[in-house]
Amino acid sequence: MRDANPADESWEILRRFLPADLEGSARERGAVQRARGEVRSAAVLLRLIVLHAAGGLSLEQAVRRARDRKLVKISAVALFKRLRSAGPWLAWLTAESMKELANDRDESSWAGRPVRVLDGVDVEEPGPTGMERRLRYALRLPDLGGDRLTLEDARGSRSAERLPVEKGDIIMCSQEYGRGPVIARILARRADVVMRLESGVFPLVDGRGRLLDPARLASRLRAGQAGEWPARFAHEAHGRSLRLCALRRSLAAAARGRDQAEETARALNQRVRPEALQWASFVFVLTSLPSDSATAVRVLALERARWRAAPVLKRLKGLLAAGPVPKTTEASSRAWLQARILTALLIERMIRAADSLSPWGYSLLRSTRTPGLELRGD
Repeated sequence: MRDANPADESWEILRRFLPADLEGSARERGAVQRARGEVRSAAVLLRLIVLHAAGGLSLEQAVRRARDRKLVKISAVALFKRLRSAGPWLAWLTAESMKELANDRDESSWAGRPVRVLDGVDVEEPGPTGMERRLRYALRLPDLGGDRLTLEDARGSRSAERLPVEKGDIIMCSQEYGRGPVIARILARRADVVMRLESGVFPLVDGRGRLLDPARLASRLRAGQAGEWPARFAHEAHGRSLRLCALRRSLAAAARGRDQAEETARALNQRVRPEALQWASFVFVLTSLPSDSATAVRVLALERARWRAAPVLKRLKGLLAAGPVPKTTEASSRAWLQARILTALLIERMIRAADSLSPWGYSLLRSTRTPGLELRGD
């Protein structure tokens, strides 16, 4: 009897979180074109990609690990070519997996306009130089497709010149990008912005230049009620118009927010700011979307779509910083990014399954009867 391989067992568990027709989907999207050569199945190809992109291994290390596990014998060059052509398939797998986390997908669509989450992470290149780079990427919602990325010197990481933003985008910013120059650059490219507003990080003024107090404006909202107000911010001596949208949270959610603010202050050895405790009762979102088509409720629904994907995005940042970034071709870089997005998503799904399904962490296959064993009630 052959000794059990832990890697094979891990794959069998992971396989249950992937679409049933893995082979057909890979052939349809050009990842596996014929059943000959080194890689003859979609399952083997995906395991190779996971070893490289998700495991933080170089191409050489990944093919060596696959050979040691008796999975497949393949060269690093051949794996690179396979990865380069697998981008569309990996994007489809990601979209299918996102369906399991979000049933109501329509709230993040906007009349055909792409909705994207903008983020970035510092990565260190392999080799003797160990140069630090800044990887910027924009992920589509709701399917988390990673079709845009830029890689630049980390010294320019605060520059807004190379943002992966195009005309017509609806850009959802992480807190890192909540600064005047970045928002101004997004608007200059004729894109719109939707940004969660945190206390004390992005000052706003009214039409007369007076500082706005969002908590005071929203103080009359009832639980679950949304409101909106005109707001402006200054950049290079010019004022830019936005809208401040707000929602009052439930008493329980507000209490959790205050606890979190106090915990954060303790971790920094600081006293919690009264403003942070006031803001815990609300959700504030800034947007440049027009009010005639983008009501406050719809803007807040977009923020909810981003919030739903937040655990996946957080895990993704850790995965992106954990290994080398391929820069040989644009197609290989996008496929590498998509493979890590898919990995972060599968990790989140497995964690949720472990929390909610069973003590063993995955759903059961169909039952089998063992001869001589019967279960009886009392």
